[in-house]
Amino acid sequence: MSVFMDLNLSFTAERSRLRSLIETAAHLGFSTVAINYVHEPTTKKKQEVPTPTPINELIDQLPIVQGRSRPIRVLNRLTVVMSESSYFRPADPAYRSFDLLAISPATEKLFHAACMSYDIDIICVPVTEKLPFTLKRAPVNGAVDRGVVFEVSYSAAIRDSTMRRYTIANANSLMESCKGKGVILSSAAEKALELRGPYDLTNLGLLFGLSDKDAKEAVSSTCRSVLLHAESRRTANGIIYTTKSCSDSSCQQEAPDSELCDAPAAKRLRPPPRVTDS
Repeated sequence: MSVFMDLNLSFTAERSRLRSLIETAAHLGFSTVAINYVHEPTTKKKQEVPTPTPINELIDQLPIVQGRSRPIRVLNRLTVVMSESSYFRPADPAYRSFDLLAISPATEKLFHAACMSYDIDIICVPVTEKLPFTLKRAPVNGAVDRGVVFEVSYSAAIRDSTMRRYTIANANSLMESCKGKGVILSSAAEKALELRGPYDLTNLGLLFGLSDKDAKEAVSSTCRSVLLHAESRRTANGIIYTTKSCSDSSCQQEAPDSELCDAPAAKRLRPPPRVTDS
């Protein structure tokens, strides 16, 4: 049985609306969701990276996923809206508070950098306006090879007919470049009524130019690969130490051998000659 995910539920300061989003997602069958915090820095005023609210402060008890016996999993995600390269600060300790890291590039140069070099998990495709640049196949394939995925969100298409045309046109442009690989579908929902079930999203994926197989993966296995990529990114600088457990007597017995092995060949002690009875 597939595990469905929606990795973009818009954060709102209104706790009741956010709880309703999480409860509706669980009722629709989503096993994992991500609360999306949008950071849009500007040159005029310095803006701090938002701090994610602990899940236990948002909702007292996580709802049970429809059709499963376990509660929904809620993650935190940061999306940086970039119009200049200096706005992305991967060394910022505030970034480490988030499980997922996404970028919404505003120019072709930033899109190319996000695809080829930025240490991120998700690249957001614009859906509220016409694409400001061409999605070239080389950087798109480079991102897919690195494990970075492209996100197409659908809630804007529900709110406005003009945005619906932009969403479909931009999604189809993406599919022409990536051939349906490395794509996730998410809601970016601001309220519960904008959420749709996993099988509705599969049908929506066909409208976006995805095949039936790729549309199903866009809400399940590809989302899972995003979580694995994010976990690898966050632990990339970690070091694993392994120690050999042994008793004192065995360690003492092995110590001389290790010392002999570590010594230079010219300085190693030769074993004494054997004495045999004539």
